[in-house]
Amino acid sequence: MTDQAEESALPRFDRRLFDGTEPATRMGDGPVGGKAAGLIRIRDTLASAFPGASPDFEVSIPTMSVATAEHFDRFVEENRLEEVAFSGEPDEVIARAFQDGDLPVDMVGDLRALSDGIHAPLAVRSSSLLEDALERPFAGVYATKMIPNNQPEPDARFRKLAEAVKLVFASTFFRGAQAYRATVEAGPGEEKMAVLLQEVVGRRHGDRYYPDISGVARSYGFYRFGSARPEDGVVLLALGLGKTIVDGGVSWTYSPAHPRASAPFTSTADLLKSTQTEFWAVNMGKPPAYDPVRETEYLMKSSLVEAEKDGTLRFTASTWNTASDRLVAGTGVNGPRVLTFAPLLVHDQYPLNGLVKSLLSACEKAAGGPVEIEFAATLDPRRDPALRLGLLQVRPMVVSTELVDVAASVRPGWRVFLSSDHVMGNGIVEGIRDVVYLPPGRFEASQSRAAAAEIAARNRALLGEGRPYVLIGFGRWGSADPWLGVPVVWGDVAGAKVLVEASRPERGIEMSQGSHFFHNISSFGVSCFSLPQEGPGTLDWAWLESRPAVAETAFVRHVRLSAPLRVEVDGRAGRGIIWRREEET
Repeated sequence: MTDQAEESALPRFDRRLFDGTEPATRMGDGPVGGKAAGLIRIRDTLASAFPGASPDFEVSIPTMSVATAEHFDRFVEENRLEEVAFSGEPDEVIARAFQDGDLPVDMVGDLRALSDGIHAPLAVRSSSLLEDALERPFAGVYATKMIPNNQPEPDARFRKLAEAVKLVFASTFFRGAQAYRATVEAGPGEEKMAVLLQEVVGRRHGDRYYPDISGVARSYGFYRFGSARPEDGVVLLALGLGKTIVDGGVSWTYSPAHPRASAPFTSTADLLKSTQTEFWAVNMGKPPAYDPVRETEYLMKSSLVEAEKDGTLRFTASTWNTASDRLVAGTGVNGPRVLTFAPLLVHDQYPLNGLVKSLLSACEKAAGGPVEIEFAATLDPRRDPALRLGLLQVRPMVVSTELVDVAASVRPGWRVFLSSDHVMGNGIVEGIRDVVYLPPGRFEASQSRAAAAEIAARNRALLGEGRPYVLIGFGRWGSADPWLGVPVVWGDVAGAKVLVEASRPERGIEMSQGSHFFHNISSFGVSCFSLPQEGPGTLDWAWLESRPAVAETAFVRHVRLSAPLRVEVDGRAGRGIIWRREEET
């Protein structure tokens, strides 16, 4: 289906007739962008994959409307925002300038009608022309903002919706987005921003509104998980909004081919430390401090204690029986709760895994290759059907099928610089001479935000010189939680061809599986090495520290080698080695 056909497949938004029940509409005549186009393509596939009503479940695309990219062009032009957009000013300066602009008159009328017709929380998402393109994926580069849309005054609901739209427009020109476009050689004139307005999947529990389950599933995954094969795929689940997964937070990872497989934890105590303890929700209560340029203005974090009061742990948690030191699925006994999703994955109380597998298969056929999907679901036995799953996004994945035989035996003329049996990616990369890393003697988790800023500056310099590099740090790259890792966004590290996540002695952290970060890693052929506290794996810190520095800041060191490295990754075995030349001593 062509872009024009996708646009015409959506009926025009009619503010005179709108009552909030139209499943999908468009505001304007321009392009709908990659994210919206992906959902439009998959609508007919869903209808054929899940024909008729089922007493057990419902699968649908949440009600949505797309403000086409023509509004973006007119907004920037009519408010003369080009100068500040490309000024290089901090993101907040650009965002505030966009907030001062006036939206096009016809767009204002449509947004007013939308905010009047829908009183449930809304997700305001980017849907740019370049977003989710197969050869140049832009996952997670632009802003998303969720709003409660529950103010009693129509004018107030409209103002909050308009502020969210302007933030998404402004994010087109944020520093990370511009750096990212530079890596794919996309000029500033190539990008246009449509905006996807979608109902948030979830239920209200007092001041919180959130789904029982959010998930990301991939039909192909170079992630070794027990006996799973890459073609078996991988699924990540979390309680609450999907921001937990998208931001690289703690979530539950499993193979859809082996949902009952035991989790790879050495003890129950390790499991308790390494599973989700907080979740994101839309704040439906007291209005927060006014901050229209912050994505999380209307979001709140809550604990599992609140979730249990809400009744949302019944089908998602297990309980640690301290007397027997074992986990019991569900919340029927007293004890610490652990988010393992065992009532669904092990005991099949509702067919969640079967639905995810069917969705992956249907979307893969429609896309003609491997896909990544995002979804959210509610579980309420008092409703019919109890399980309702909303498909939020479909992205194509670029998968390397190159066969790589990684041998640890001696390679004449080479020495092992780094090796791991926990690697994502696949293929051979040569020609890298630059290594940027966080020296282990200096880094502290409390300083991870400062380290992120220094890494972003190095990335910009190396991008400008056209030099790919290896980036080594501690914890998860791209985690929004600075205590789990360095909170970079993708544009801050987009020039790296290899990412290395080393564990600190005081805290072992599982490899990154954040949705947007992972999607960009896989699509650009970036390898990600994880060095856990225990298990096989080496990193020659002494050799690295002995190299002279090209640049050095408080937390970041950059070395340049005279001879290039060789990176070998076998995605099927999850194993990789980075070799260095012997003469580089």
